Amino acid sequence: MTLDEPIASLIHKAVDARQLAGGVGLIWQAGAARIGWAGWQDVDASIPVGPSTLFRIASMTKPITTVAALMLHDEGRFALSDPIARWVPEFSDMQVLRHPDAALDDAVSAERLITMDDLLTHRSGLTYGSFHSGPISRGYTEALGGDIDSWVTPDDWISNLAALPLIDQPGRCFHYSHSTDLLGLLIERMEGAPLGDVLSKRIFEPLGMKDTGFVVPPSERHRRAVMYGFDDRGRLMARQTGPGESTVLERPADMLFVSGGQGLWSTVGDFLAFARVFIGGGEVDGVRILKPATLAMMITNQLTPQQRAHGDVAGLPLFAAGHGYGLGVATVMEPDAAAPTVCGGGKGAVGWPGGFGGWWQADPNDGSVRVFLTHNIVELDEMRTGVGLAVFGVITDLQRLT
Repeated sequence: MTLDEPIASLIHKAVDARQLAGGVGLIWQAGAARIGWAGWQDVDASIPVGPSTLFRIASMTKPITTVAALMLHDEGRFALSDPIARWVPEFSDMQVLRHPDAALDDAVSAERLITMDDLLTHRSGLTYGSFHSGPISRGYTEALGGDIDSWVTPDDWISNLAALPLIDQPGRCFHYSHSTDLLGLLIERMEGAPLGDVLSKRIFEPLGMKDTGFVVPPSERHRRAVMYGFDDRGRLMARQTGPGESTVLERPADMLFVSGGQGLWSTVGDFLAFARVFIGGGEVDGVRILKPATLAMMITNQLTPQQRAHGDVAGLPLFAAGHGYGLGVATVMEPDAAAPTVCGGGKGAVGWPGGFGGWWQADPNDGSVRVFLTHNIVELDEMRTGVGLAVFGVITDLQRLT
């Protein structure tokens, strides 16, 4: 495979500055792919990164799980207005905190049931415990285990989450959350099969995504990128855990829980195959994944103006400047104001970044796809002080590169 020098060069700058161990970038348009890479898959072992390197893609998993759910929607298995309690009756009687940092028993009854639409748009009232400092933070950790890999079994995970209060009334506001993890376990109940098997059958196999899954087979583990982050002096270092001490190594073979919101491994080539769904009206090379009308709904903003204005991830604003949120993806509404590190492109372009530094966007206006994968683990407190932000410069340059 020919190395694209302009893409490699912009990655190389961050690697040379020791702000990134390595990464792979891809631009696809009109049937042609440009791929560039620089740096190391494993610094200590002097193994270079390359197009076949496997990365854990964190929240880039969310759009994939969402597409699987919408495939079931296309088959008439549910309506967006259906209460999730139809499949997870544990959520039939929810409480809502009076304030996100209130005591867990300082709550009122939910005004209505959580719907499928609420899960798909992160308006369920769920959250991530690490976003809070009050009792709900400890409650999530004790109930659910790790954010990505957890020894809590799926049924217990659902029951434990349902026993915790919501931080907001269902449907009221956008709160980035475990909604997609719950969606993935709900899909398991609908299909009567593990989520990994459902994704393989419905998405990975039809699209030829042979390197994407929740577990890296032993024969392919030599292709995994080591996880890199930063020490307390801002120096690049290998890490064994992700933000909030989430597990980043492969899941143990006997672990039943999978994170439909964060758990997949993939390559740039595999993710390109998935992203092309969004520029092909739901179809890739004659393989229909979603109905055109469903794809159009997925990439259309679902948030109210007020929800856009107050939508954020752990205090970092997302939507007020140029973006909205569809079903599982951010969508560009005002191109001149849209930050490319979420997703850039023309009106209607979509994408969603991952917490390990990965990023993608698909722009149906010019039929282009851009993907960048790396392992750049940064805690929220570090990010607010400027540590680890070089990855956003790479993403911005890749988005602008033509």
